[in-house]
Amino acid sequence: MASKKNLKKDINYVLGDIIEAVYIWEATHPEKGTKDSEKVIDEAIAVFDDLIKKLNDRKAENKKLHFTGIHKELESKGRGLIEKINVL
Repeated sequence: MASKKNLKKDINYVLGDIIEAVYIWEATHPEKGTKDSEKVIDEAIAVFDDLIKKLNDRKAENKKLHFTGIHKELESKGRGLIEKINVL
């Protein structure tokens, strides 16, 4: 079972790296606007807030299943955000 501490670190690192990738894209493509890239950043922040809120939910009965679900959601939403960066 993943610990709550490690899952928080994973969420922070994955979404932080995605936001950093958007900033790098903006720096390497100054001729293109930042309107679409800012939407990706806003979505990454919203995903972060949502996952941390779910992680801190103390009402979950089966912690292992709850944390596994959060980890899978992080993977799927992270891949979705990466695909959006690739489309930029």
